[in-house]
Amino acid sequence: MESIKTPKTLVEQTYEILLDAICTGELAPGERLAQDQIAAKLNVSRQPVNSAISILKANRFVEDTGRRGVIVSQVDTNLFRSIYEFRSVIEPFAVTLAGARLTENARMEAELSIGRGRQAASRRDALGLLRADVEFHSMIYRWSGNPVIENSMQVNWHHIRRSMAQVLRDPDAAAPVWDEHEAIVEALLAGRTKDAAALMKRHIEGAYRQIVAATSAEA
Repeated sequence: MESIKTPKTLVEQTYEILLDAICTGELAPGERLAQDQIAAKLNVSRQPVNSAISILKANRFVEDTGRRGVIVSQVDTNLFRSIYEFRSVIEPFAVTLAGARLTENARMEAELSIGRGRQAASRRDALGLLRADVEFHSMIYRWSGNPVIENSMQVNWHHIRRSMAQVLRDPDAAAPVWDEHEAIVEALLAGRTKDAAALMKRHIEGAYRQIVAATSAEA
């Protein structure tokens, strides 16, 4: 028997829509957020829009500039580098923990996750790719059985999504990502935990180099 899920509030829905738009680049860095236009487009009042923008501001996705009003923040390269330094340590550790804590449903869960990622890549669906990537890594955190890892990474993932979106504008760049994801999982399920952790570290470091190259090309 499934539990009843509480419906999301208008503020939560508005926040998620605006956050997706920022993370995918639909709302570009420096772009002004016109509350009235957003409210009209989403068919809501100004109140949930203003509340959602306040949350985005607290999480450093938008900023108040005074005369121009609220604009989308630039990608913070220092924050981004710090997150990837953290990921390069914590995600291989999550893989190591997962090696001793896998459940009997792990293979099926991994196949579904990787399948969704490959489908998004074949459709050239940038938003779908971002969501699938978050889902894959969240699965690894959950497999680790360590809620501190899971919670700490949730805080940072949306900032990661902003940078990843720049790479995924080239859908052909997405295919190797899912090959790497599959290799990590196969090593883990085969009991080769050290190999899986090493593959995860290489995956994270490669993703960082790829995103730095993409952002440098746009500068």
